[in-house]
Amino acid sequence: MMNLKSLALAIATCSFFATSAHAASADGTPDENFYIFLCFGQSNMEGAAQPEAADIASPGPRFLLMPAVDDPGRGRKKGEWCEASAPLCRPTTGLTPADWFGRTLVASLPEKIKVGVVHVAIGGIGIEGFMPDSIENYVKRAPAWMSNILSNYDNNPYRALVSLGRKAQKDGIIKGILMHQGETNTGDPTWAGKVQNVYDHLLGDLGLKPEEVPLYVGNIVQADGKGVCIGCKKQIDELPQTIHTCQVISSDGCTNGPDRVHFDAAGYRELGCRYGEAVARFLGYEPRRPQMPVAATIEVPSDAVTAETTIPGNEFPKVDKERRAYFYIHAPQARKVVVDICNRKYEMQPDGKGGFMAVTDPLVVGFHYYFLSIDGVNFVDPATETFFGCCRESGGIEIPEGPEGDYYRPQQGIPHGQVRSIHYYANATHEWRHAMVYTPAEYEKGKKRYPVLYLQHGMGEGETSWTIQGRMQHIMDNLTASGEAVPMIVVMESGDVKAPFRGGSNQAGRSQYGASFYQVMTEDLIPYIDAHFRTKADRENRAMAGLSWGGHQTFDLVMNNMDTFAWMGGFSGAIFGLDIQKTYDGAFARSEEFNRRIHYLFLSCGSEENFGTGKLVDDLRNAGVKVDYYVSPGTHHEWLTWRRSLKEFVPHLFKKGERNRSW
Repeated sequence: MMNLKSLALAIATCSFFATSAHAASADGTPDENFYIFLCFGQSNMEGAAQPEAADIASPGPRFLLMPAVDDPGRGRKKGEWCEASAPLCRPTTGLTPADWFGRTLVASLPEKIKVGVVHVAIGGIGIEGFMPDSIENYVKRAPAWMSNILSNYDNNPYRALVSLGRKAQKDGIIKGILMHQGETNTGDPTWAGKVQNVYDHLLGDLGLKPEEVPLYVGNIVQADGKGVCIGCKKQIDELPQTIHTCQVISSDGCTNGPDRVHFDAAGYRELGCRYGEAVARFLGYEPRRPQMPVAATIEVPSDAVTAETTIPGNEFPKVDKERRAYFYIHAPQARKVVVDICNRKYEMQPDGKGGFMAVTDPLVVGFHYYFLSIDGVNFVDPATETFFGCCRESGGIEIPEGPEGDYYRPQQGIPHGQVRSIHYYANATHEWRHAMVYTPAEYEKGKKRYPVLYLQHGMGEGETSWTIQGRMQHIMDNLTASGEAVPMIVVMESGDVKAPFRGGSNQAGRSQYGASFYQVMTEDLIPYIDAHFRTKADRENRAMAGLSWGGHQTFDLVMNNMDTFAWMGGFSGAIFGLDIQKTYDGAFARSEEFNRRIHYLFLSCGSEENFGTGKLVDDLRNAGVKVDYYVSPGTHHEWLTWRRSLKEFVPHLFKKGERNRSW
């Protein structure tokens, strides 16, 4: 049976003879329906990605290549037309933007029009290597590895391009010049003028008019701003200021290889399609993309179940027993779809029916935010519930724990409290504000008064985060029902940290981020809660805790208001720059007084995060401060860490014995 490579070779060999005889018109004049494009540049035009099956298969006799070098293995001869399929540059090169440029034009232009490319590119070459007056000196200075490639073009790539261009003009009409170059000349202030030099020489030597033969220049690998040659982007973007017939082809969102210099196969396809779309528009045609490669079907195992965070009525997202998540979205007009979860991006694969699917690596149990992206635009998966996090509404998925997670799940056979949504007016900020208030199950049954825990979320989250992402109410119900915690009221407010941190000090006691909440807390929120709920309105029955930046706020508020609070906790607290001797007027240095006034101090973190909590605990203990410390095994800066921390913290609150606890 013939394999794919052999089949492609046979097709290319046969098509060489078929197409070379029919490239020109019957009377020997150039065929006006044969559009030719010159392609030149360095490694990203040469092609660095391994061609895949869809790239090797010929798109048919309407897309032709005039090889610049012989390729006996594929039956190609220098200067003689053949059907175009990867590789276009030289026998050992890879996928190039010119591959899918040609496929896109064939899909966009009328059937009677053929497309041909002449392709000369050399990895690492500077623009000087294509300047007629500079080539001789450039070749003399070229490194040995480049010299071997230059020899394929008789040490003059410009002359090779022009020579082939003149030969191609006997068969068709040159309609454009495609370039991808600049990485080697990154930061060269004269680069634009040098490109104009090459362009002007090509136009003059081939008798072309710039208004009829634009220069199309592709941008470089960006790699989310971390591309090795990212400094070249600006000079490419500004090239039309020098060459008025130049069009820059965007590389935004084009994926890249691990070297962050070259595109990967998908990136070359995408960039090539964009070249083709730009040319089609210039020629007056509506761009149409060819059928992109369809990836192998992702098999969803039978043990995968719909995630509990999925909106009812949807099948996906799903989670399997290996804790891998499966995402699906129907987006028939999308070019590229990505799911971004747990600091990794997974490109979703097309199913050929307008849908895209991805499967992740095994994820850590617990709750995780995630986003989908279509063609570079982030959005919330319409199949998932939304959660306020990352400073916006976000998608989220729960990767289930086993029975060890029952402490944050609702349980049958026990009383359940209520979570109330309240609005109150804050004179401190002259606005109506929103808060969530948990009351224990027994609250409705009598006239008893209760202690209060003020519980804050982290940066970029909101007043609903503890109840939705954190499952606070279930943790409180279960701890109260088991007798581990005393019944208490829990109050959660936005804390003015929904918007992102925008600079300034982040040091404990000095940061202004979220500090607008401090006066609200002491002058408005606490009085409102004491007036509208049955609270024990004194410091002995008032606690505060927070996660991440909420921990920062807890320290600032409690340490500056020890006549208001007697219990405090920080879960992965963003408590930076704390000086035991100076911060908060040296309150921690007076450890005996601190230990007498604050009945319980609790700090925690995940074992896999590095937030400096352990060092803070050591510093406090060395100063004589009593502090309880918990490390959540196997977790990062995430909600499972904070659920576990709340479970460990709450049982110690409002109990007389904690005052004399020894750590």
